[in-house]
Amino acid sequence: MAANFEISVDKKSEGFGLKLVGDFDATSAYELIYAIKKLSEDIVKISIHTDGLKNLSPFGLDVFHKSMSPLDYRSRKIVFTGNKASHISREIPGTVSAGRIRRRFGDHDEGQVPTGRR
Repeated sequence: MAANFEISVDKKSEGFGLKLVGDFDATSAYELIYAIKKLSEDIVKISIHTDGLKNLSPFGLDVFHKSMSPLDYRSRKIVFTGNKASHISREIPGTVSAGRIRRRFGDHDEGQVPTGRR
């Protein structure tokens, strides 16, 4: 794991929030996958906050994207937020980054789920 990478987990009413801090490399990607796997399968939402990330290793991103494929059933529950959200969620089917929600449905608060009505 990158020496300065950390994941903090916060329990929320709708699920869990994972805050990522530090450099994201291949070992960090495996740490994040492990953290996602440990969470209960019946949770409604996993919010992954990326504002604390500094450097994103292309290899780390590749490892994360490929490792998420076996977890497709959970990927629908994952929402990435923060300034690195689009980089991490880019190639994972079913995931959403907060930036994509804003572009598609207009500006919403981070915790608000758009209804699709305009």
